[in-house]
Amino acid sequence: MSQTVPENHVTVRTDPVAQEDALVAIDHLSLWYDQFQALRDVSLTVPKNQVTALIGASGCGKSTLLRSINRMNDLVPSVRVEGKIHYEGAELYDASVDAVEVRRRIGMVFQKPNPFPKTVYENVAFGPRLHGYKGNMDELVEKSLKGAALWDEVQDKLNQSGLGLSGGQQQRLCIARAMATEPDVILMDEPTSALDPIATDRIEQLIHEIKKDFTVIIVTHNMQQAGRVSDRTAFMHLGVLIEEGPTDQIFTNPQHEMTENYISGRFG
Repeated sequence: MSQTVPENHVTVRTDPVAQEDALVAIDHLSLWYDQFQALRDVSLTVPKNQVTALIGASGCGKSTLLRSINRMNDLVPSVRVEGKIHYEGAELYDASVDAVEVRRRIGMVFQKPNPFPKTVYENVAFGPRLHGYKGNMDELVEKSLKGAALWDEVQDKLNQSGLGLSGGQQQRLCIARAMATEPDVILMDEPTSALDPIATDRIEQLIHEIKKDFTVIIVTHNMQQAGRVSDRTAFMHLGVLIEEGPTDQIFTNPQHEMTENYISGRFG
């Protein structure tokens, strides 16, 4: 079923997060890749210590929105951004803001596990070393691996290559690597799409566990996964944020017809 976004669309918001309660606040964000507009006037507030899921059909802009939050899109030629993203009150796209520091405070886990061709230990220690960490590195590595529920499985393999781990272990190693720089936010771009069901279940459990210490924003193509792991859900279509609110509300009683059509499988 073809779905088009009506002109002058207004996002439906159920139980919206107040600006003062948001760790990340996206304000009228639009983004172009050369002449192609990937995001259209997106505004979204992300509460601290919760999991926010971005859902929508392939190509709807959810991964672009995710990468905008830690300025990964800066690395793509011909990108142009309008609007603002505030993080703890600071405007991330201000000329005075260091994009490298943004990426330290807002970590990223990608779709396919991508450990460095280094030992397990050095995978975790790499980011802190790069940022001049002066504390006890052994303790930080152990803390990060424990936080990613991986320590018990690799404590005797710290000097072995991270590439020798299973796919699920590699993804948890990447999560530990993101944790090691002590960010406040962890972005996850379809982190289980390349994993088997057992590894997927372990990552989902981990997401539940880490939200007490981190704010998580996850892109997922799997609506069941969004329902299992997230506190809030935002539905996107053709670069537009259609509806956002508590996950149970979005999945059981969506307020926008397009959301209901997507949730029910009529398109996407």
